[in-house]
Amino acid sequence: MNPIIRPFRLSDAEDINEMRRQEGVRANTLALATETLVFTEAFLRNFGTDDHVLVAEVDEKVVGMVGIHVFKSARQRHTASLGMMVRTECQGQGIGKKLVENILDLADNWLMLVRIELDVTEDNERAIGLYKSFGFEIEGKKKYSIIKGGKYADLFMMARYTLPSV
Repeated sequence: MNPIIRPFRLSDAEDINEMRRQEGVRANTLALATETLVFTEAFLRNFGTDDHVLVAEVDEKVVGMVGIHVFKSARQRHTASLGMMVRTECQGQGIGKKLVENILDLADNWLMLVRIELDVTEDNERAIGLYKSFGFEIEGKKKYSIIKGGKYADLFMMARYTLPSV
C-alpha cells in the first residue's frame, strides 16, 4: 500500500471520526465509540501552530493520522508529544511506518526537536515495535492509566532523543 502523506484538512473530519470509532483503533487511543462528527470537527479546529498533523490517504480516504504537539512552555519547546492511529483494516501494511517517518523528518529537520514522547498501551506490541524501530525507548509505566475493554490498563511511556550536532 502506497499512501499519500499530507497535512490534514477539515474536510477529512468524517474519515477521521470513523477511524477513531473503530474498535481496533479505539482500544489503543483515548477515543470513544460515541464520538460525533461535531466532536471530531471541533478537535481538528482546535489544532494550533504548535500542532503538526499529517494523514495517510489511500483512494481518497484517510486511513491513518499522526501528530506531534510541541510543548508550550518556554523551557520545554524542544519537546513534543506524538499520537498516531491507523484504520484497523490497514494496520500492519506499512502506513504507520510511513506516517512516523514523515513526522520525524519534520521534527528533526525543520522543528529541531530534541525529545519526542508518547504513551502506548502495554499490550500494543505492534506499535511498541514500530516505535522502537525509530529509536524510542520505554522510560516507564503508568499503572491503571487507561480504561480498555472494561478494565484498567497500563501505559508505557516512551521517548526518543535526538541531540543536535554542532
